[in-house]
Amino acid sequence: MKKLILIYTLLLFGFVGAQSIKYGVTGSVHKSSMPGIHGVGKPAWGGNIGVFADFALVPNDIYDSAWLYFTPQLEVYTMGEKGDWNEDKINYQKYSNVYVGVPLYIKYYLKNQGYKGDIYFMAGPKLEFLASEKTDEGNAVNEALAAGKDPKLFGLGQRMNKFSYGLSVKAGAKVAESLEVFIRFDRGFAKIYPDYTAQTTYNRFLAIGVSYYLGESY
Repeated sequence: MKKLILIYTLLLFGFVGAQSIKYGVTGSVHKSSMPGIHGVGKPAWGGNIGVFADFALVPNDIYDSAWLYFTPQLEVYTMGEKGDWNEDKINYQKYSNVYVGVPLYIKYYLKNQGYKGDIYFMAGPKLEFLASEKTDEGNAVNEALAAGKDPKLFGLGQRMNKFSYGLSVKAGAKVAESLEVFIRFDRGFAKIYPDYTAQTTYNRFLAIGVSYYLGESY
């Protein structure tokens, strides 16, 4: 986590000479999952809270007229799902993890008659660090062994990567002077279970949320 905070701080200092800087807080709710490992998985509800800064990459001569920004974000969010290794739909395994992440977005506002509009799109890489891990597999490992199955083939008893990376995209709209709403999709590319080789494992979630601007400097 210290490394991620250092990265975010360096990014902020690296853009202190930008045309303008807008900053604020953001939050969302999402459904997350970890495909490819826990048998028949069920997405889990989770949340996200963070801070962000918009660094204008184009001239901002008129108040809030810039239409292209670099937007780093520092956030805390939950990821997880329910698994069902033998697909009996009775006893589910539960996986609930907390991450600290740094998405690095490019933010583009659509233009309306040559001026900055209210609709925007964002995309960029995301770095994430596993802050806490909570796994409740019950008696699944023993049940698999008793059935003559190898628990590892069903993703049971696996260790997790502490660091991973992926891609985050957003689409949103300005609904008030300091308020924006958005939908967001994140997809990991790093294996979250490094010892599991049967399939590729990764994090993903689909979210809806809001961003609120606290201030701006020129």
